[in-house]
Amino acid sequence: MRPVIGITSYAEEARWGVWEAPAALIPLSYVQAIERAGGRPLLVPPSLEGLEETLDVLDGLLLSGGSDLDPETYGADAHPETNGVRPERDRAELALLEAALARDMPVLAVCRGSQVLNVARGGDLVQHLPEVVGHDRHKHTPGVFADHDVEVLGGTRLHELVGDHAPVKSHHHQGFGTIGEGLRESARADDGTVEALEAPDRRFALGVLWHPEAGEDAALFEALVAESRRYRAERR
Repeated sequence: MRPVIGITSYAEEARWGVWEAPAALIPLSYVQAIERAGGRPLLVPPSLEGLEETLDVLDGLLLSGGSDLDPETYGADAHPETNGVRPERDRAELALLEAALARDMPVLAVCRGSQVLNVARGGDLVQHLPEVVGHDRHKHTPGVFADHDVEVLGGTRLHELVGDHAPVKSHHHQGFGTIGEGLRESARADDGTVEALEAPDRRFALGVLWHPEAGEDAALFEALVAESRRYRAERR
């Protein structure tokens, strides 16, 4: 039986056919990545209601990408380049993630999702990376993924999955500041930007600043599904 993987969804104005209305949505690439890895994806809209009931039916959790986190979640004032914040989504995903980690449920956190992971563990964010690294190669064109490599640190779970180096697709202008409690960095870009985090005290809690659903390497999704299948078997 396929493990059920919850994918956190956006809550945005959307248009389809003759309709334009608020919608809970997710890029189809996330769904397809989970299906190809052998899981059954289930969209989880942002809500503070029924968190435990939601987790009761899930075997794993994928935190998706999206807009910037509200700096209030990590006690900072907003930078002029911080935009598109969705406080309701922030609160819902932080609560859902904390409850999932308390259960030791497998978690893969992508781009914004990895930032949620860091903030949930007490870390903070660099709100505009170009001011720190001196370039915009992590997000050079809105709506177009930036291609670059990351160096993966040895002795990490990420290294077990992808090896020493990995080509990645990025689309972020924010990054990790102070690393959250219990997390360790597991990859860096050539400009020194931390590109991945993981929680060694959890069975599988891995966050990457890039978008593996847009790339060709399925290792992260296969690992999430495999761990979720084990989690399902253990709790049943």
